[in-house]
Amino acid sequence: MNDTAAVLVLVFLALTFLMSSFEKIFNWNSTMTWLKGLFANTFLKNVVPLVTGILLAFEVFAGILCLVGIFELYLNGGRMFGFYGSVFSCISLLFMLFGQRLLKDYDGARTIAIYFVPAIFGVFLLS
Repeated sequence: MNDTAAVLVLVFLALTFLMSSFEKIFNWNSTMTWLKGLFANTFLKNVVPLVTGILLAFEVFAGILCLVGIFELYLNGGRMFGFYGSVFSCISLLFMLFGQRLLKDYDGARTIAIYFVPAIFGVFLLS
């Protein structure tokens, strides 16, 4: 298997975004209460559910595409699903980075940057 690194990156991204999605879906009310409090003093205060829903959609797509990408690599060596899964992962992380920077949560932003490294590496490996 030549694609071990790509598969490991895709597993990491699939786990990251599918678990994050499930947490948001199954704890929607508590997540909204928490996020509305965080963004209460920003221009996003009135659209927190909307932007969280958009982020959730990107996370779900990222996770599913990464998961399908793993099977695609094994079955026929294809890279399209994994590539787009990595791209959606990067976009999701950039959305989150924007929010963290808006909140001036620099430690949170640093954590997101750490997750961005394997995501962009996945884009590189699968392009």
